[in-house]
Amino acid sequence: MEILTKEEFIEKKAFYLEEIANGKIFIYPTDTIYGLGCDATNQQAIKKIREIKQRDEKPFSIIAPNKTWINLNCNANPLAIKWINKLPGPFTLILNLKNNTLPKEINNNLNTLGVRIPDNWFAKAIEKTKKPFITTSVNLAGEKPMAKIDDLNNSIKSKIDYLIYEGPLNNSPSTIIKLIDNKEEIINR
Repeated sequence: MEILTKEEFIEKKAFYLEEIANGKIFIYPTDTIYGLGCDATNQQAIKKIREIKQRDEKPFSIIAPNKTWINLNCNANPLAIKWINKLPGPFTLILNLKNNTLPKEINNNLNTLGVRIPDNWFAKAIEKTKKPFITTSVNLAGEKPMAKIDDLNNSIKSKIDYLIYEGPLNNSPSTIIKLIDNKEEIINR
């Protein structure tokens, strides 16, 4: 595992975006907590994240490269559009997919997908890839998410490629808002 600062990532951004394209696994800051992720179109990298988290069934969410991607790939009813227009922000929107072209390892072939656009610099870097990026908390299934580097479980540490560290992030995870069948359900805050 290589530990990077924001400045180091930005200085060699083209290299690290290529590493993302090559299936490398990253821990990165968001506007809420640290995320664990990879290119959401890379089936092998997604499988590796499932193994790292020891998580078989629960679907992963993605960082969408932009709102256009969300509108092209998800059913955006008027209620969903209201929330999509609030992005970027600390929300994960659960939306119906128009066509599930993403690897089944993301959502186990469900017709829904959790989408985010965090309000931070890393999400802006992901936008340059024009691809979705897995976003899940940095922890083993059922454990507390990583807030600082000392919280990082050794079994996770040994299986990731890069950690972009910005010091402790003591925020709450994103608010999950289910927007299915033109109904709004706030699952957690």
